[in-house]
Amino acid sequence: MTAVEERPRTLHRLALNETPYPPLEPVRRAMAGCLPGMHRYPQFYADDLMARIAEWRGVPVESVVVGSGSVGVAYQTLQAFTDGPDDEVVYGWRAFDAYPIITDMAGARRVEVPLTPDGAQDLPRLLAAVTDRTRVVVLCNPHNPTGTPVPARALEEFLTALPRDVLVVLDEAYMEFAADDALPQGLDLLRSGHGRLVVLRTFSKAYGLAGLRIGYGVAAPATARRIRAKSVPYSLTETARIAVTASIAAEAELTARIATLSRERARLQTALRELGWRVPESRTNFLWLDEPQRCAAFHDACAAAGIEVRLYRDEGIRLTVGEPRTNDLVLETARRLSAS
Repeated sequence: MTAVEERPRTLHRLALNETPYPPLEPVRRAMAGCLPGMHRYPQFYADDLMARIAEWRGVPVESVVVGSGSVGVAYQTLQAFTDGPDDEVVYGWRAFDAYPIITDMAGARRVEVPLTPDGAQDLPRLLAAVTDRTRVVVLCNPHNPTGTPVPARALEEFLTALPRDVLVVLDEAYMEFAADDALPQGLDLLRSGHGRLVVLRTFSKAYGLAGLRIGYGVAAPATARRIRAKSVPYSLTETARIAVTASIAAEAELTARIATLSRERARLQTALRELGWRVPESRTNFLWLDEPQRCAAFHDACAAAGIEVRLYRDEGIRLTVGEPRTNDLVLETARRLSAS
């Protein structure tokens, strides 16, 4: 047997914040029903999909943009609102790995502001980093990878203090898991007059459609118009449109699934803390293990058990909440490591 063959095969994917469950049953049926039409092109700019999302969210269709996941809409936004290497994009760091990638792709300059010691985005320092070359500020709420929230009052004050020519991209990819009325909702902020705002949502996380790559943004019509101008024709498939429509109609089933994952998140979080691991309160479908010294050992122990987790070397571990049996295996692995 070769060395490669002796390595344990990864059985449990807990590195990418995917839901452990397949698309909801009515969504799977709807997608299967559209397969005979796969020899036809989808709509040029996904007009029907944008109309359905607008109706669902109670906003004008002129305010909706769709793209290849929320990161696709974020990239279109940076393309539309930056113009060369002198233009700056400001965000907290560590953050979603795609932020520096799409900033580089857009040809802009990254300005990365360290998080607070407890893993939150440091709004005063972000504000201080804004210059006359800043075109976009990206906020992630709840934050990836630490799961920490930006409270409503703090966000309102931040938006008010920003120069009026700076656009804020508010990434709410995990908002469905937050279940907290105190967290600000981007759509409410837009309705209250914060016009220099793009709110990003995705069907990849809670809705379990990561493989279809469907995200959307909501903004003031003039802002959305500029972002739409960067859309790639035919980029959203008919399968995506069908899946979104069916997902929107299955809100009750989705709510039950989110509740299941939230209970598992709480169970996993509590058990890890009891074992002595530092785990901040999370509002997402993942946990952040704030363990700079032990993160590499935890990553290796998980890999040996067939568990894939996200290692941020010398910083911590991002651990997606899985099914109960997978979470039990994680806890067993953490228990063994704590006892060693």
